[in-house]
Amino acid sequence: MTFDRAARESLPTLPLAASEIPLSDPLPSPVPLTGARREIWERALPYLDVRDNDAHSLYAFALATALLHALPGAREDVVLPAVLLHDTGWKTVDPADILPAIAGRAGPAGQETIRRHETEGAAIAARILAEVGYPARDTERIVTIIDGHDTRRDALDLDDAVVKDADKLWRLTPHGLRTVGAWFALAPDRTLRFVAARTYDRLLTEPARAVGAALTVLARTDVSVQRSGLNAPSHNE
Repeated sequence: MTFDRAARESLPTLPLAASEIPLSDPLPSPVPLTGARREIWERALPYLDVRDNDAHSLYAFALATALLHALPGAREDVVLPAVLLHDTGWKTVDPADILPAIAGRAGPAGQETIRRHETEGAAIAARILAEVGYPARDTERIVTIIDGHDTRRDALDLDDAVVKDADKLWRLTPHGLRTVGAWFALAPDRTLRFVAARTYDRLLTEPARAVGAALTVLARTDVSVQRSGLNAPSHNE
């Protein structure tokens, strides 16, 4: 059996009326980036123009809001600022040192590079949070979470676990996979293997593992022979 690809691709559009579109959907809404969070984001942006950290932080923020809905014991006022600020410290690192450290090629020096981005990020976060007048108790917790968010394997508490999981889940999103693949010049199937091996087993909460499994299955479908075959020209063309 062959597919008539031309017929499939020539289906007419069917515009929908505004009345046919629901005003809302049944899924939880993301936490808005407004108020103090917006001010934190805007102050963080100058530090996030390294290795796509600005987009990464937005996706991690969205993932964190989803995890917060599933884990009501986590504190939004700690988790979300920590996610927005967690990678600001990469700005202080020599760009030539970043990818070797992430890939694990640089040995102890690479671990020192990763550790530096945590300590510097914690200092930047403390300064930004002080500038916006963030509560001292929450600031202290946010800074503690950032100072160790990559090198500390276990979570200090649920807030820390959500930050860690949102950060790592980004890698399995379409944007994360494209970004990591571009960093290391990897084909999509190799990118997925590289990322999945460094992500799924490090997720700490059950909701994050469920999201990670779903993202991985979808990504595997994208690189499957069957899915690739749908983009190939048919024998009749």
